[in-house]
Amino acid sequence: MSDSVNYKEITRKGLWGNNAALVQLLGLCPLLAVSGSVVNGLGLGLATLLVLTSSNTIVSLIRTKVSDAVRLPAFVMIIASLTTCIELLMKAFTYELYQILGIFIPLIVTNCAVLGRADAFASKNRLLPSIVDGFTMGMGFALVLVAIGGIRELLGNGTLFVDMHLLFGDIARDWTLNVFGNRYPGFLLAVLPPGAFIVTGFLIALKNLIDGEIKRRAEARRAKPVKGSKRVRTTGSIA
Repeated sequence: MSDSVNYKEITRKGLWGNNAALVQLLGLCPLLAVSGSVVNGLGLGLATLLVLTSSNTIVSLIRTKVSDAVRLPAFVMIIASLTTCIELLMKAFTYELYQILGIFIPLIVTNCAVLGRADAFASKNRLLPSIVDGFTMGMGFALVLVAIGGIRELLGNGTLFVDMHLLFGDIARDWTLNVFGNRYPGFLLAVLPPGAFIVTGFLIALKNLIDGEIKRRAEARRAKPVKGSKRVRTTGSIA
């Protein structure tokens, strides 16, 4: 690997250009299953972020010590151990939220985004770039989870940040925002499983539109002629 690392490009790809949820379409099972509210999405997103960053860190540290024959099993064991640690921490400090998220916390082990970054990036790069890659990939995944959870909670119940005390304790009991008032009838489809697919599809479409517009503007700037007079070179002698 070259000594020069473009951390800005790594960050851009993790958060936007190569987002695990919107571009690679990895980890869609937990993404769609537990994104019914902001607190659910944030809880699973933070857990995935911690596992991704930690696994990338450890894999980068041992990358020269593990042979190709046992590379993938070793990576899976690392991810499984880290996921178990996160699961135990959630049981100890956020037990009610852990019960809500249920099986999807231990299923982080099978999230292709985690194993994919360990194998594709951390196993080939130095420590700091691997940490940045794991953190930004995890952050990109968590932001999508929170966005989907927020949209579904807002459309379905007319509220935001309900039950945030499950994650942040008593300090967050008053964070609930009743956006549409008490007379909002609710939109049931948004909180049902089809709502997760619909909201995710709209987010993917929105990202593609934004990317297309950015590309169009960049091409327009390249094609735009430079204003100003042209300098003409003449040769020969003038009588």
